Amino acid sequence: MKITIVSGARPNFMKIAPICRAIQNAGANGKNISYRLVYAGPEDDPSLEESLFFDLGMEKPDAYLGVSGQDYSQIAAAVMLAFEKELDNHPAQVVLVVDDLTAAMSCAIVAKKRGLKVAHLIAGTRSFDMNMPREVNRTIVDAISDYLFTAGMVANRNLNQEGMIPEYIHHVGNILIDTLRYNRPRLSQPAWFDCLGIRKKNYLLLTLNRHDLLNRRSNLEKLLRTLLDKAEGLPVIAPLHGYAETAVKALGLNAPNLHILPPQSYLHFGFLVDQAKGIITDSGNIAEEATFLDVPCITLNSYAEHPETWRTGTNELVGEDPSALAAALNHLMHGEWKHTTLPDRWDGRTAERIVQTLLKDA
Repeated sequence: MKITIVSGARPNFMKIAPICRAIQNAGANGKNISYRLVYAGPEDDPSLEESLFFDLGMEKPDAYLGVSGQDYSQIAAAVMLAFEKELDNHPAQVVLVVDDLTAAMSCAIVAKKRGLKVAHLIAGTRSFDMNMPREVNRTIVDAISDYLFTAGMVANRNLNQEGMIPEYIHHVGNILIDTLRYNRPRLSQPAWFDCLGIRKKNYLLLTLNRHDLLNRRSNLEKLLRTLLDKAEGLPVIAPLHGYAETAVKALGLNAPNLHILPPQSYLHFGFLVDQAKGIITDSGNIAEEATFLDVPCITLNSYAEHPETWRTGTNELVGEDPSALAAALNHLMHGEWKHTTLPDRWDGRTAERIVQTLLKDA
């Protein structure tokens, strides 16, 4: 069985790395299975830092489609054309796509039109807001997939309610936890940590990525002022990408305890998550990692694509409401936060279950 795995952006590699290892292990044990890793972006993509693939314990992509940009239609068209050529030169039986980016949808459509099997990793997640481009993407990919690999039973229920073929749905667990379990002993403290006088479990970690949140400048300022006020002088560590850094600095906040830093490597950022007193984020992935690590997490969103992070984990949703954020921070700072109960199949064997499922049809 030849599998082409598609990564649409840097965060996808965290979910792909365990599958690459599982396929390699199966091949080493005599199974007829191999993979080819394709990245939708360019080889010189600045988000792919030099240490990324070493940190994740994986090989670099075999091919780069070289597509970049912001316009959804242009990205979709360019990815489809480039992926057609990729499959012409390197045929596959299965195309595995991750999450809900436009690149994942485009490659899934190309594969399905060529009569190939499509596997969707992290299937069944829903915001139920079709105005979100990613909701459109994930709904289309799920509808045409032959393997629907879900992280939790809520995702299974979503797919069942949409009439998906039950035999296609496989509750395999959370692939992100495979990566975190594998790398936790390797997490390393950044060199600047001691230089800033930061102490373990005595800082808040802030991440901001969503453009729609960053573009609402007035409310963003209220959220950040609330955070800095409720932090009571505790350091707030904020590793931000360029566009997020620009948005925050444009607010002109006078906050000596706010430390804006460049994006961190995977192993350094994992250390910051693991050792934080609490996390304020708009990222679903970080909420999952915080749940596994039993670190208090406040998410600046009104929904979570993985509801288990707030149902049984350490995550709390506050939307973009400064008052709700203030109340949550009061609980966090006074040590009144809930502890995690690990969701089912967050055991580090998700990739193994995926490969076993694929091999049944090999």
